[in-house]
Amino acid sequence: MPKTVDFMTRQRSPLLLAVVPLWLALSGTAALSQSVPSLPAAPAATQTAESGIAPAMLVADRVFISPDRKLVAEGNVEAFQGDIRLQADRITYDRQTGVLNLEGPIRIDQSGAITVLADTAELDSGLRNGILRGARLVFDQQVQLAALQMTRVEGRYSQLYKTSVTSCDVCDDGRPPLWQIRAERITHDAQERQLYLENAQLRIRDVPVFYFPALRLPDPTLNRASGFLIPSLSSSSNLGLGIKLPYFVTMGPHRDLTITPYLSEDTTTLDLRYRQAFRNGQIEISGAFSRDDIQPDDGRGYLFASGTFDIRRGFRLSFDLRTVSDDAYLADYDISDTDRLRSDVTLSRARRDQLIQLAAYRYKTLRDTENQDFVPATILTGTFEQRLFPKRLGGELRLKLNATQFSRASSLDATATEANGRDVTRISADITWLRSWIMPGGVETTWTAGLGLDSFALSDDAAFDNEASRITPKMALTFRRPMARQTASGATQILEPILQLGWTKVNGDDVPNESSNISEFDQGNLLALSRFPETDAREDGRALVYGVHFSHFAPSGWEATGIVAQVLRSDAQEGFTSSSGLDGQNSNVLIAGQIGLRNDLTLTARGLFDEEWSVSKAEFRGDISRNRLTLAGSYLWLQADAEEDRDSETSELWFDGSYALTPAWEAGASMRYDITDGRATRAGIGLTYRNECVTLDLSLSRRYTSTTSVEPSTDFGFTLSFNGFSVKSGTTTSRRSCSTT
Repeated sequence: MPKTVDFMTRQRSPLLLAVVPLWLALSGTAALSQSVPSLPAAPAATQTAESGIAPAMLVADRVFISPDRKLVAEGNVEAFQGDIRLQADRITYDRQTGVLNLEGPIRIDQSGAITVLADTAELDSGLRNGILRGARLVFDQQVQLAALQMTRVEGRYSQLYKTSVTSCDVCDDGRPPLWQIRAERITHDAQERQLYLENAQLRIRDVPVFYFPALRLPDPTLNRASGFLIPSLSSSSNLGLGIKLPYFVTMGPHRDLTITPYLSEDTTTLDLRYRQAFRNGQIEISGAFSRDDIQPDDGRGYLFASGTFDIRRGFRLSFDLRTVSDDAYLADYDISDTDRLRSDVTLSRARRDQLIQLAAYRYKTLRDTENQDFVPATILTGTFEQRLFPKRLGGELRLKLNATQFSRASSLDATATEANGRDVTRISADITWLRSWIMPGGVETTWTAGLGLDSFALSDDAAFDNEASRITPKMALTFRRPMARQTASGATQILEPILQLGWTKVNGDDVPNESSNISEFDQGNLLALSRFPETDAREDGRALVYGVHFSHFAPSGWEATGIVAQVLRSDAQEGFTSSSGLDGQNSNVLIAGQIGLRNDLTLTARGLFDEEWSVSKAEFRGDISRNRLTLAGSYLWLQADAEEDRDSETSELWFDGSYALTPAWEAGASMRYDITDGRATRAGIGLTYRNECVTLDLSLSRRYTSTTSVEPSTDFGFTLSFNGFSVKSGTTTSRRSCSTT
């Protein structure tokens, strides 16, 4: 009669010590499996402590010792250790031979990352060698390897014979998956986390498409591995039909290089991207070199480099360097639509009460209408800001010091209307004191007083003195009266009238306006004493600002905010463009608002209206994300303004959105349309199919704009990727059904 053992009181046994290394051996942690001592030379508790393995627990319906002295556990056998779980119908351990037999179905899970399934298994006492029949190896609950037999070798390698690999759901009715790789043998290296395939076939719906004598793929649990990335096909009216085949190279745990050859009918291009992470920062360098039929006699290319570093005492160093061989390269290769390249190096530190920033900028124009010699190519600037809270004086004291220097390559003297080769050095200092208090009746009052100092040094200028200085005292008194109420429906409404009396007085020499040629009038600078973006120009005279701000917050979740305001001046203000809404004696009326509906629809609008209530500037933006639809769009209208290099009015519409046709299919479209000219400047459509194992992207785009160096172009794109072995595919939105109904 078999002898029964109660494992609820005796949890440690030679069987337990055999089961624990099995999980470790099959889960890929080779180092741990090698550290497990052989069966059963010492008491289990002692071995567990010496090996460093966490305590484990074995549960079964029945555990007994057979007449031939074999330990048997059967019926819903489960074993646990840490994040590892083993399930089997029956486990038999022969102490004399050291052979462990498992009868299935067998399932071994580790943290949900790797799962081993098998019908039966026979392993040696060290669990480093053995055979599993009817085995499947599943990674990340997505990629699975199914084989007639799996052999464990040296506790590190798993060899699977006559194997099928796929990340698609496999139906029980025998239908083939959407794609699979059939191989004569696959070896999984648990230490290097690599899969080696021999005599492999890529099959689509069980139809052979490609044959590979040998193929290496990264284990899907490996985050970074050298190898080919997803290729893409493209067709361009400028460059012809081509293919990009990126190859990713790991250069240690903190560096990598991506090499992308681009071969097409009209170009041969090598694209490179290098990334490196440091203890205190990171860098990224990307570039390309091309030989093409657009400029057949010249080598073309670009180079971008960026990075950030945290250095001592809270300072951060950042840089963004950009250069290109010619004005049209970025547009020809659809890299960027920018028409000016800006390179910069910045050292900064931002604290609650202090800002320090030093920066150097370099500009290169890509516009046909601009002469590079007349562009302020090199700009050096430094800023220091400090907030103080003097106890005796009360309120807040703000100090700001800024120095800016820029130069042009040309030595041609500037005139009254043309900057030509003018070089400028400017030092500006501002001191501002603010004090707030609440008056009777709940009126919030703020007193502002300050002084601005500016010093200029000019060269290559025949219109202004070489040295100039200004002093600008300023003060303002601001009143706010917020009023709140709750409606019968439970909504909260806030009404806040605003009134400001301001005064500034510019004293000193005339200077050129170099950095404040274009200004905006909006909620952000409504109460500023100078609405010029830089101190090259300052507002002058008395001003009255009035307005009202309104907010509505409904219990259902929707909300609305709005503002109406205007600036009235004692004298006409020069320096503002006509479309800024700030020129003349009085500003245009600013009307702006926003509506948000339960976080899935947001509408924002801003408009400037002149004395006759004609629109001088208007913009509208909407964003919606609801169920299947995601859409973002904007509309912009600007009046003609020669001072902003706009000879005719601008009316432009832009949108970008996508719609889920089915759980697997998604369509997208984008367009930038010039209503004034009655034509699109850029348009594109796309179609994406995505399920648990494959992603297909089709795209068509057209750029209609043209210059003397850039021609309009049409581009087609095609990308097919098998999910699982490539970059993480994100949330799976659709899985194919095995149902036949």
